[in-house]
Amino acid sequence: MEASRGQNGIQQLLAAEQEAQHIVNTARNAKMARLKQAKEEAEKEITEFRAQAEYEFQKKVAESSGDSGANVKRLELETDAKINHLKNEAARISHDVVQMLLKHVTTVRN
Repeated sequence: MEASRGQNGIQQLLAAEQEAQHIVNTARNAKMARLKQAKEEAEKEITEFRAQAEYEFQKKVAESSGDSGANVKRLELETDAKINHLKNEAARISHDVVQMLLKHVTTVRN
């Protein structure tokens, strides 16, 4: 009776150990599945964030390059206006400058 009782106790311990191992394995598998799911969700969020950031970047590039053409045109107009202003001023005072230079060149000092 003692032997069967001891044998029975060992069987119960083995059964309890197997059940505990099963519970641990189930928990480990659930944890691994959750980690895999979290990783996939994080990768999805990263992909969405990158796509949004790329969209914003391309939008800003398009806006600035569009302005670039307008800026070039504006600068060309300003430059042409300044060149015309300088030509007009040079034409207006060129006679006076030539007269002043002739006066200084032909005047003799002792």
